[in-house]
Amino acid sequence: MPRVKPITSKEHVAPEHQRVFDAVAEGRGSVRGPFSILLYSPPLCQCVLNQGTYLRFESAVKPKQGELAIIATAREKDCPYVWAAHVTLARKAGVREGAITAVRDRGDVSGLEPDEVAIVTYVRQLLRTNRADQSVFDALKDRYGVPWLVELTGIIGHYGLVSGMLNAFEVAPAPDAEMLPV
Repeated sequence: MPRVKPITSKEHVAPEHQRVFDAVAEGRGSVRGPFSILLYSPPLCQCVLNQGTYLRFESAVKPKQGELAIIATAREKDCPYVWAAHVTLARKAGVREGAITAVRDRGDVSGLEPDEVAIVTYVRQLLRTNRADQSVFDALKDRYGVPWLVELTGIIGHYGLVSGMLNAFEVAPAPDAEMLPV
């Protein structure tokens, strides 16, 4: 049970901020998850919505790469909601089951494909030590370029923020969702 009542109805938002509610509902189909909490601060909600929309749908980071980074972030942050919301999207984007299992189980990544190893290792290092080894950073930078790496890092940061919000307010995934062992 969330620690506060989620905002899922437009009438629970002040009239001057209902356009933010509408933007969330239009882009996501409904207001749920992090947005049901973020709407307690409509200006912050708008910023997070804009950032998330850009990073997921307009970024140079391809969906397969981005979804792998998102589920790796969810795992490192122990966020069941983000995991449940994105593990299916990761599969649809083409993330291999072996990579999903390694991320979920915090397993060894050495047997994964080089791109998978680089992305998962980068996420793990950033979120565990707040740094990335030069070799990991350079491998991604040299393969994809600096703008791509900035956007990948933005995805990790964005989902770190979203995971923190969901975990702090104890927003759980749907009961029938694929659960993350925490």
